[in-house]
Amino acid sequence: MPKAYDCLSVILKHNVFLIMIFDFLLPKAFVSLRENLKQNEIPVRAVDIPGICTFPSFHTYFRHIKEHLSVFCGSCSIGNIVLNLNYELWPFGCSNAWHVTYGIGQERLGHAWTLILLTSLLQISFVSSDGLAYLPSESIFLDCGSSLEQSQSYKGRNWSSDIGSQFAASNSDSNSTLSNASKGTTVPGVPYMTARLFYSKFSYTFNVTPGPKFIRLHFYSDSYGGLNASESFLTVTAGRYTLLRNFSCYLTAKYLKVDYFFKEFIIHVENHTLELIFGPTSDASNAYGFVNGIEVVSMPLNLYIRGNDVYLPFVGFHPNVLSFDYNFALEMVYRANVGGQTISPDRDTRMFRTWNADEIYIFGAAFGQLDYDLTLPIQYSKMVPAYTAPEDVYRTARSMGQTNEINKNYNLSWFFPVDTGFKYLVRLHFCEIVPGMTLENQRVFFIFINNQTAENQADVMVWSKGHGIPVYRDYVVMIPLQTVGKQDLWLELHPNIQVKPEYYDAILNGVEIFKISNFDGNLAGLNPPIDESKFQPSAAPSKKSKKGLPKEIKYSISGAFPLFFFLVVFLVIKTKRIWKMKKTKDSSHCRSFSFNDIRKATDNFANSLVILDWGFGKVYKGSINGIATSAAILRMAKATSEECFFEEIKMLSQIRHHNILPLLGFCQEGLEMILVYEYMDNGTLSDHLYEHLEERKKPLSWNQRLEICVGIARGLHYLHTGKKRPIIHCDINSSNILLDKNLTAKISNFGSTMTSQISNGSSMDGSIGSLNLDWDKRFTTKTDVYSFGLVLLEVLTGRPAPANLKAENDENVSSGDDLECLIPPASHCLEKGDTDQLVDHHLKGEISPESLRNFVKITKQCLAKKGVRRPSMSEVLYDLEQLLMRGDSDSNASTKCLYPQSSSDLMLGVEFSDIMMSTSGR
Repeated sequence: MPKAYDCLSVILKHNVFLIMIFDFLLPKAFVSLRENLKQNEIPVRAVDIPGICTFPSFHTYFRHIKEHLSVFCGSCSIGNIVLNLNYELWPFGCSNAWHVTYGIGQERLGHAWTLILLTSLLQISFVSSDGLAYLPSESIFLDCGSSLEQSQSYKGRNWSSDIGSQFAASNSDSNSTLSNASKGTTVPGVPYMTARLFYSKFSYTFNVTPGPKFIRLHFYSDSYGGLNASESFLTVTAGRYTLLRNFSCYLTAKYLKVDYFFKEFIIHVENHTLELIFGPTSDASNAYGFVNGIEVVSMPLNLYIRGNDVYLPFVGFHPNVLSFDYNFALEMVYRANVGGQTISPDRDTRMFRTWNADEIYIFGAAFGQLDYDLTLPIQYSKMVPAYTAPEDVYRTARSMGQTNEINKNYNLSWFFPVDTGFKYLVRLHFCEIVPGMTLENQRVFFIFINNQTAENQADVMVWSKGHGIPVYRDYVVMIPLQTVGKQDLWLELHPNIQVKPEYYDAILNGVEIFKISNFDGNLAGLNPPIDESKFQPSAAPSKKSKKGLPKEIKYSISGAFPLFFFLVVFLVIKTKRIWKMKKTKDSSHCRSFSFNDIRKATDNFANSLVILDWGFGKVYKGSINGIATSAAILRMAKATSEECFFEEIKMLSQIRHHNILPLLGFCQEGLEMILVYEYMDNGTLSDHLYEHLEERKKPLSWNQRLEICVGIARGLHYLHTGKKRPIIHCDINSSNILLDKNLTAKISNFGSTMTSQISNGSSMDGSIGSLNLDWDKRFTTKTDVYSFGLVLLEVLTGRPAPANLKAENDENVSSGDDLECLIPPASHCLEKGDTDQLVDHHLKGEISPESLRNFVKITKQCLAKKGVRRPSMSEVLYDLEQLLMRGDSDSNASTKCLYPQSSSDLMLGVEFSDIMMSTSGR
């Protein structure tokens, strides 16, 4: 063994107090180490970052250090102590700054206890690294175009001018100019009152430490130097990444309805240079771009991208994981403090992030309940260190409320418009802050992202292992490329009833959504859509000569006037149609398919692909590019009203519920009017009930039938109460109830649907026999209740209801007479205990007498002749749910999930404010 020994030396910069302690307690040992470092220091290639020390091949270096310490200490376990100590230091950091070196000394320390004491003193100095704030190594804030020599402070940041800056290009004067903005009353002076304008490529170069960086570009849409703001289109690149392309600050500000905004990106810098290249998109002489402010702020190494070879859940895709590493760049599109107020950059964890309030992203009136404890100590951990999110994010939350019966019937939903054609990283922040929420299985819920199941048993206590301990979950979701630029990314929470939690509830504290760069490094999306009426013509029309026309031309014009008149009428009608179609697209956010796409999907409307023949059109099964599942394509009959077609699109696109068939898109070309729905694998409810069908599907069990009835009732309850005005379906029957692969009921065929605004005596299409004839010529929600009663009768008997028999046999009988023929025998059978005559023989032995009695009671109430005597759908839903739960209990079966996972995990949920009446009438 050589006389020279290897040791680990720790130099403390900016910590004189601790050095004094070392000098006092260990004068000889410390001086010796210090002198050795001066003479022949050999660094471990540690990166000197204030607040954090990062090591290439971290474990490799510490393995070498541990081996040398073993030589020095012999059998002593000091090597492990030092290893553990420094390993905790590395990811979480401490104040300004630790520099770890690997030195060679000339003499051996006398005793191992000196190193033990040194280690103990070091442990005293950094407390718990999990709770320490992060200190960025770079915090650069450029006020572009500003001529002020002194920096200006705004929300905790000191902004410096870029004039003569070390970061700006040397030729900045030749290809860019400076300009002042017109002062806006709501616009901050820094950094938005000045701008740098680019007429050709212009670069900023930043010398930074390697690692991930925030890049924030600030914009204020204004007329700089008399230039037209709408003519500015900017492209920005950073290395191989395209951050913005053909970017219009003017259009973005109009779309966001704000005066100023910023775009935030995350890029991993491999070396010490970060170069941002700005330039106008066009080479035209009047082309220009501009920027008001630039931020470059470092972040902890693993804050968002947790290293190479990391796999994240890929929601809705197989395989269901996605490799995620430093090769990707990110654009922050949304960051929300759920249930709390906006958190400004100066209140963030020293990375100057903005956390917006979440109210504007909530769907419908279902705002849920705000939970908060502003004094709760947040206990950060190694997995979620203190810089992950501010304490105020975890001290506030949004939950569903305290009423289980209400929570079962709606989703806590948010929607976020995003660019299509990109993957998105969705980070959800959780922390149990409600007193009493300290155990597992108290609150378990589903997480749906973009209509797909991300988690089916989310339990914050299982994840965090304690009250007041934050945790987050990351998911990746794909938004397929579409013709329109924006599409809503949906986030929905719903209680999981199947696992029988103590509370039917869900909770969320924060959400962050990032666009992930494509493999070519592109992050740039299209400019957002905007109403064309907001654009002003670029120039006035030129004046024409007033000289008179020759007679021959005048006569030709007068002779052509009728033709010209009809041409104008045609163009007006055509324009009106296009405008209506565009308005439908914009308001519905529905995908528009071309007729060629539809023809390819249906093999030119082959009869072999017809799956349903509704009265106003045929339904084909097909596959369309860009849609993961098969589609049901409804080709409307030529006589269908165009106005009704567009109204149906508008209405269906606004209905989002687990038990209503989702509309995927539409096609309107010439006389063709087509609706595209999600395909349901198990066909219609009638396919499973009627024995006279040639290909009857497998008979349904009693419990399956009850679950289907509950699903239909939920869907109708949503239609009647989930919007400002009730929606009346008007054609509820077993042929219009579709079943997905998990036998979840979906209400379909809205061709006869109307709102409560329809006047008395309005005509309609549909199965009029399934409606109550004693309706006083008015459509009400009780009309649907009556039709639902007939469906209940079909479910029980396995035979078509009287209205359907009338349609099939063309018998001239009233539904009232048919009802009298069927309901009394039901009561008679119950009194004698003989149910074989009434109940579908496939259900023999499955239904208890009490369950049958209650089911028939509900059916009779729905089929009351007078609408005022019929229950509301909320009352029917309550009774059926109670019947389902009692039935499960009687059969000693576990409670079944009323919302099973399916390919159509979409859209559970009615709106909170409209559900309260579900219990008020009980």
